[in-house]
This record gives sequence, C-alpha cells and structure tokens, in this order.
Amino acid sequence: MKVLVVIGHQRPGSFCHAIAETACQTLRRLGHEVIFHDLYQERFDPILPHEQIPKGAPRPPEIEEHCRQLREADGLVIVHPNWWSMPPAILKGWVDRVFCQGVAYEFTEAGEVVEHLAGKRALVFTTSNTPPDVEMKLFGDPLENLWRNCILGFCGVKDFYRRNFGPIITSTLEQRQQWLKEVDQIVAERFACS
Repeated sequence: MKVLVVIGHQRPGSFCHAIAETACQTLRRLGHEVIFHDLYQERFDPILPHEQIPKGAPRPPEIEEHCRQLREADGLVIVHPNWWSMPPAILKGWVDRVFCQGVAYEFTEAGEVVEHLAGKRALVFTTSNTPPDVEMKLFGDPLENLWRNCILGFCGVKDFYRRNFGPIITSTLEQRQQWLKEVDQIVAERFACS
C-alpha cells in the first residue's frame, strides 16, 4: 500500500512532528510505501493563482507531483495543529492546490460530483491547546466536519478517522508518550495489511 503523509506544523520537534514520525515508522513497519511531505520544511507555496483553478489548467511541476501522489496513494495521513478551528494556512493552501477539480473530484455536465478519491482511506491527527469540553461547548467540532465531510468525504473518502490530542500546552511527557503509542496503534489498525 502507498500512503501519503502530510504535516502542516511550523516548528520542527513539535508534537505534531512526533505524531507524523510515529505514523511513518508504523506504516514502514507494516511494509507500506510512505510518501512524506513536511509543508513548512519544503516551503510549500499555499497561494492558488486564479489561472490554475479551472479543470485541466496547467500547474507548476511541483504541484503536479503532489497531485500525482494524491491520485496514486491508497491512503492519506494528515497531521496539523488546530488554529482557530482550522488547519494552518499552508495546509489549507495545499488542499486548495492539490485537491483540485480533475484530481480529487470533478463535476459532470449535470452538476453531479465525481469522487476521484473513492476507495482510499484517511487518518487525520490534530493537536490543540483548548480543553476538549470547552472546544465542544463553544464550537462543536469544526475540524471533524471539515475533513470528514467538506474535503475528504466530498472527494469520495469514506474510510476516515480523526483523533485530536490535547491540550498539548499542559500535557506531560508521560501523556505525550502514551499518545504516541495510541498513534502507533491507530495507524496499525487502520492500515493493517489485508
């Protein structure tokens, strides 16, 4: 199985990076091919120029490569912090530029959606500093809806799971170590060899 792992976190050594590293190690241990992108490290350009929006529009080679990797991947693991109930701008820009019409989805002449990512599986790991009960009381769970329905579900991904870890700011080393064991277990279960 080929799995695309993408992290959107600005600080090397962050807990998000530890999650991504654990996910990659687990996937490789299971014998999967891992394609890894650290968007900040790669200085990914999140700006989507207007002329690249139409279906079939020419895109820069590096964006075409990301699009090809998304199409060819059997699975997807995305890791990011919760910023204002959204992913960081660099990750949102990656979605804008890579989950484009003709790659992740397209519309028929009748206006129906063709889901090009159907049959793939996805894991999203997020981190936050807001206590979970406060988050739910104030906002519900916007990231769950965003990834499950608005992005991945819209493109055909039905095999989806998301896990949020936090609050990070008050977590202990022991908690973070336990959370990384949980990441290993979740990845192993969701991407078990069949």
